[in-house]
Amino acid sequence: MDDTTPYDPAAEARWVPEPDKRPGRTAFQRDRARVLHSAALRRLAGTTQVVAPLQSDFPRTRLTHSLECAQVGRELGAALGCDPDLVETGCLAHDLGHPPFGHTGEEALDQAARECGGFEGNAQSLRILTRLEPKRFAPADESLARLAPRPGRSVGLNLTRAALDAATKYPWARGRHPADPSSTKYGVYGDDLPVFRWLRAGAPDGRKCFEATVMDWSDDVAYSTHDVEDGLQAGHIEPAALRSAEERTELFKIAERYAPDAAPAEFAEALDRLQAQDWWPRGYDGSARSRAGLKDLTSQLIGRFCLAAEQATRARYGPGRLTRYAAELVVPRPVRLECAVLKAVAVRYVMQRDEQAQLRSRQRIVIAELADALTRGAPHGLDPVFAAVYEEAEDDRAALRAVIDQIAVLTDASALALHARLVLHR
Repeated sequence: MDDTTPYDPAAEARWVPEPDKRPGRTAFQRDRARVLHSAALRRLAGTTQVVAPLQSDFPRTRLTHSLECAQVGRELGAALGCDPDLVETGCLAHDLGHPPFGHTGEEALDQAARECGGFEGNAQSLRILTRLEPKRFAPADESLARLAPRPGRSVGLNLTRAALDAATKYPWARGRHPADPSSTKYGVYGDDLPVFRWLRAGAPDGRKCFEATVMDWSDDVAYSTHDVEDGLQAGHIEPAALRSAEERTELFKIAERYAPDAAPAEFAEALDRLQAQDWWPRGYDGSARSRAGLKDLTSQLIGRFCLAAEQATRARYGPGRLTRYAAELVVPRPVRLECAVLKAVAVRYVMQRDEQAQLRSRQRIVIAELADALTRGAPHGLDPVFAAVYEEAEDDRAALRAVIDQIAVLTDASALALHARLVLHR
């Protein structure tokens, strides 16, 4: 890859301009460092991925998943001509908005936030990057504040336009999905639209930038392979069961969530291809050789999925540097279906276990009761940052959003502790 940059000044611009503190660092190196050193990234160490942090000695958390996603994305992006620091920043930042208890917490918070526009982890990620993680503030002089809603407000980490775009998996507001208005996936709340419009200036409506498509596929690759690895190591997945006709029928029903246009026969072919590989596990007994086999499994799968995407994308767009809106990542259909089957394996054998269903039910209650207690008692119970936002709120919607933001930044453990203090021991 040559040393000339394909990123123009607009891509490297920040919402609030600021001088370089140390010559020689690129704008995207600064972005990566800001996310890597953020409290928002650190808190993901205490947030559920598949197994809750307190349920295992060495669980994967949202933090370890984000680091694994970043490693995959950095190498794939570099191979395709992206700035590797930019892609890594998008990968590190993509899950910052996930609340305590993972997707269960996300669903419960969406219900609690219905009066202020709902909750979505990806929209929360943008909110953290551009508002909640304090590092830079807009000028107090209104004439210099540009698109900031209020002079002097926090603009979060003040990342570059390209970095914010690279972290945006769903570049639209609620109900504005370009193909499915009923979709629950979106990337921005109504009161964060000013910075969203700024970061998307000149972008095709509803289209992800190339770096975000690399991040998105890296996310799929990382969690589909590692969740299966964790399930095998924990004894929840029995490789022999994946050859049962009855099990396959149930498995492929789940896989339809991730590839609704595929038929069961296609899923069967995808699983057969994986099972035919020499590195596919035949069992797991906890021995050193079995553990090494699991590591080889994840390595082989990541290499398989990334190389297929790299080759297919190069076949369509040629050998040049692919960035921003000059291309879209191409993932061959057979590989997408293999990934979908792996996701289904993790869902069926890990996430749908009876004890997990019971745990998720309790977690939903914790979030709902926390939201009720904090709303009724606010600003009591809120951290100073959110208490100040609550007291300055212009209306009930803004006040409720401050409560939702408070809950969303908790770890699993701190959510349980706050719930015990405000609800159980009141």
